[in-house]
Amino acid sequence: MLKKILRYISLQTEIEDFDTIHSHIISGIEFKGTKLWILMFAIVIASVGLNTNSTAVIIGAMLISPLMGPINGIGYSIATYDFTLLKRSIKNFTFAVLTGLIASTVYFTLSPVSTAYSELLARTSPTIYDVIIALFGGLAGIVAISSKLKGNIIPGAAIATALMPPLCTAGYGIATGQIYYFLGALYLFTINTVFIAISAVFISQFLKFPIRTVVNPASKAKVNRYITVIILLTLLPSIYFGYNLVQNEKFNTDAEKYTASITFFDGAYLIKNEIIPNERKIRLIYGGNEINDNYKSEIINRAKDFNLENAEIIIEQGFSLNSQEINENEVLKNRLNAMNLNIQKKEKTLDSLQRIPEKGHDLYNELKTLFPEVLSCSFANTKNFSDSIKDWYNYSLVIIYVPKNKIRSGDKNKITDWMVKRFKDENIKVIFEEIN
Repeated sequence: MLKKILRYISLQTEIEDFDTIHSHIISGIEFKGTKLWILMFAIVIASVGLNTNSTAVIIGAMLISPLMGPINGIGYSIATYDFTLLKRSIKNFTFAVLTGLIASTVYFTLSPVSTAYSELLARTSPTIYDVIIALFGGLAGIVAISSKLKGNIIPGAAIATALMPPLCTAGYGIATGQIYYFLGALYLFTINTVFIAISAVFISQFLKFPIRTVVNPASKAKVNRYITVIILLTLLPSIYFGYNLVQNEKFNTDAEKYTASITFFDGAYLIKNEIIPNERKIRLIYGGNEINDNYKSEIINRAKDFNLENAEIIIEQGFSLNSQEINENEVLKNRLNAMNLNIQKKEKTLDSLQRIPEKGHDLYNELKTLFPEVLSCSFANTKNFSDSIKDWYNYSLVIIYVPKNKIRSGDKNKITDWMVKRFKDENIKVIFEEIN
């Protein structure tokens, strides 16, 4: 069973001929003619992608970049102790890096857009996670080179290890005079380079590539010491930065939960908050009622519930309202509400007056349908006056014109009852005017 599993995951069955692998690696080292032009084109494309914050363009530049060639050459030559090839690889790699830096620096110097978008910023703060990506991307790349079934693994490894963007970002740092961008991007590029090369060393030794130069044990030990020192020098800062990244993310998460719990506090409301994870600070700006010292202490103490006891909480008053201002605002608010109610009442009255002719016309049509003898009618809303003002009241008046002696008193009563129901108004006055 174990033999079947080992045979299933073995690389030996698909490995390319050693001489073919050697020739392939040597051909990828040289930077002249076509490869040199492709490198410069890729650098410009990646620079444009970073400048315009276009991920698709950056990926395209990584696909056509030939930068992995000399890096794999460095790792392969160390593993096989081919020091002549190592010198050629380092020479060509240095030339390629300088060419890339010059091309990207020239581009960003001439570009009218100098804003640092997210794609640029992402290349200035490398962490241990970038080490993992570079190592496994490099492993995939060298395994693909060693295999008969290369497929699309090599382009995929080029995208994963992302050599072009940090090199171009370093050029941006030079062009804009921002040393932070230059050093951060150069460190990320160094991580990618070192761990792609280290992965090439591991796979070359694992697959037992033939040694090209006979070396004594002391020289082997010396090479291994150099490799160890380079790995540690590259790895340790990334572990520190990775730890800071995790701590900052945790601080951000806790701070967001904390600020969500203090959005409203005794008449004061949070209008803005600023979380500064690197400095372990949270800045809170409140509006509304003024926050006194007791409430400030309560807000600060609540941070302990969210593991933020070591955070610096800065509370600021954006604007505040004292008691007199609050009372004045209430008076103005009440006046405004009264004015709005009065306006609404006037609008209803106006609307009612505008609808009187329409009501009268509708009434006539309904009357004519029920009582064909009706000749015409008048309709109005009016008021009844008397000596006592409290006895005044509003009512609707309807005058119905009918032919003389053609409507009986019983029909008049029916019409009056219908009017009361029609308008739902007991006070409606109906007058019958007989005409010849």
